[in-house]
Amino acid sequence: MKVIKNYLYNAGYQILNMVLPLITVPYISRVLGAHDVGINEYTNSWVTFFYLMGQMGITLYGNREVAYHREDIYERSKTFWGVEALQLLTVSASLIAYLFAVFLFSTTFKHYFLLQGIWILATGVDVSWYFMGLENFKVTVVRNTLVKLASIVLIFTVIKDTGDLGKYIVILGSAQLLGNLTLWPYLRGNIVWVKIREWHPFSHFYPALLLFIPTITTQVYLVLNRLMLGRMSTQASLGNFGQADKIVKFVLAIVTATGTVMLPHVASKFAKGDIKGVRASLYSSFNFVSAISIPMMFGLMAIARRFAPWFLGADFNMAGEIMFLEAPIIVLIAWSNVTGTQYLMPVNRVKEYTTSVTIGAVSNVVFNLFLIEGWGANGAAVATVCSEFLVTASQIMMIRHTIRRRLMFKEVWKYFLCGLLMYLVVNRLCLIINMSVGNLILEVVVGVLIYLIGLVVTRASILDEAKKLLAAKQK
Repeated sequence: MKVIKNYLYNAGYQILNMVLPLITVPYISRVLGAHDVGINEYTNSWVTFFYLMGQMGITLYGNREVAYHREDIYERSKTFWGVEALQLLTVSASLIAYLFAVFLFSTTFKHYFLLQGIWILATGVDVSWYFMGLENFKVTVVRNTLVKLASIVLIFTVIKDTGDLGKYIVILGSAQLLGNLTLWPYLRGNIVWVKIREWHPFSHFYPALLLFIPTITTQVYLVLNRLMLGRMSTQASLGNFGQADKIVKFVLAIVTATGTVMLPHVASKFAKGDIKGVRASLYSSFNFVSAISIPMMFGLMAIARRFAPWFLGADFNMAGEIMFLEAPIIVLIAWSNVTGTQYLMPVNRVKEYTTSVTIGAVSNVVFNLFLIEGWGANGAAVATVCSEFLVTASQIMMIRHTIRRRLMFKEVWKYFLCGLLMYLVVNRLCLIINMSVGNLILEVVVGVLIYLIGLVVTRASILDEAKKLLAAKQK
């Protein structure tokens, strides 16, 4: 039950992180316009590289190491002080490098680049990895919720016209910084003081660096689309891609929340030598994410073309097509989240994980070079799907000797069949009725009912698992 509660907390937080921007997206899209939204996407993509360099895989590494030493408060405290000291050093170096690059090389958008630097400061004080390692997700959710809600209020009260792009960037960065700072008071009672000479921050450098390689490589092909679009196409095209991508990632966040929850859970089992438990967790998690990611993919595809211009405004007509083309990553990333984040990472098969995401990054560059020039933002969406497919396929191949793939995919055909039927009905419904809040709710309800009926008819095992969980909760 603890894993279920943690999933709900983390799913709630991930949804919150995506829902709150979605609440502001229609407003920001109309106030700032596609061009200024594109500037924010472009400058934020560059700062993302620098704060990832500063973070250097510490989020995953710290999460895992705290999980390994969960039962020993002194050892986990020593781990905390050492890892956080290393994080402060690497983030400081990253900030200096970023400022140097901005002043030396940036001639366009320099002001916005400097404001984006707040995100690097926020990374230095991020200790969420510690609480994730303890499987204590309630702390991060409650504290950050308040900060996020405050940022929503500020956006609607401060951002009024196209001249407020700088204020918008400051609000987003400051919300992240304050959210991270609010976690520090909760460390009291969770850690003890360890003498500085026992921290040994650089002893964590090499293992964190090993995790940094897959982290930065993953982000390369997540951010590279924006950078290449910004260079090879227009800022308006980039704005359309960025807003469409936010909506797709909102749906994806519901699914990938399992990865953050399961990593420390599986790592703890692995540390205790419970290999059978590790495999059981993988099978169960794969079935779960398949059951929810597949209908979400089909549901988004069914409404994408009508939903985007209605939700985002007239400047974002092309966003619907981008959403439709990019939607398959919901399933692909859901699967790779299980095989990579929930299996390869916690059992310390980092080299294989790194190889898989490197394949994705390199292929993404190649796909973008050919597709963006001819198809623009649509090409970037297709490139994302193709690279994610290669990542997922390579990870599934890597675990073939330790995991029974036939058992993993046993129920997947049922979810695809039910999802496809749902798509056909909802898409037809979307075409014959006007887009409105009421009609959107109707389409969602119809889609859910059709999918659930399909699961009952095909006797999908996920229904039995849901019944068991409900019965256990009642006890």
